[in-house]
Amino acid sequence: MHDIEPYYGWRERYDPSEDEDSPFFGREHSEFMFTEKIYNYYIHPQWDYFGSDTLYMKLLFADYDDRYAIIELIGEWNDCLHNDVMFLKRNVIDPLMKKDINRFVIIMENVLNFHGDDDCYYEEWAEDVSDERGWVCCINMHEHVKVEMESTGIQYYVNLGGVYDHIAWRGKEAHLLIYQLENVMNAQVKQLRY
Repeated sequence: MHDIEPYYGWRERYDPSEDEDSPFFGREHSEFMFTEKIYNYYIHPQWDYFGSDTLYMKLLFADYDDRYAIIELIGEWNDCLHNDVMFLKRNVIDPLMKKDINRFVIIMENVLNFHGDDDCYYEEWAEDVSDERGWVCCINMHEHVKVEMESTGIQYYVNLGGVYDHIAWRGKEAHLLIYQLENVMNAQVKQLRY
C-alpha cells in the first residue's frame, strides 16, 4: 500500500495545503518518511489523516466558484467500529460546505472494504447538499464495497454503483468530471427501491 499515491494530475492547479479554505491548509507532507499506517501497512505520505485510523483521504480539487470538491480515499471504511463517516462529515465535508461547496465526488478505487452501521450521517449529508441543489457521488468502487454500502441503504442518499463504477476520470480536467457526472445524473430516471 505504501506505493499507492493519491492522484497528482491536478496538483499544479490545486493544493489543499496551500488553500486557506481547505481543512488541510498548512499540512506538510514528506516524500520520504512513511509514518501513517492502515493496520500494519504503511501508506504513502501524501495521504491525509482526517480522524479515522483505517481510512485516509486526499482532497484532490476544490472549486469554490463552481461549488464542488473531489476527494480520493484509501483504506477500510468502517462505520460499524470507527464511525468513519462521522469523521469525514464533521472534519472535512462540513468545513467545505461552510465555504459553499455543495457537490462532492468521492473516488472509491482504493477503498478495500466497507462496514456499515446506520445511515444517519449519509441522510444528513444528502439533506445538507440537496438544500443547495447539490449531490454526493461515489465513483469506481469495488463490487463487494458497493454491495455492503447498498445493504446499509446508502444508495438512497448517495449516487453510487452502476454507471458510476466505470468513470474514466484520470487525465480529465476536474470540471469535465463534474460535467460528466451531472450529465449522467440528469439522464437517469429517479426511482425508489423497496
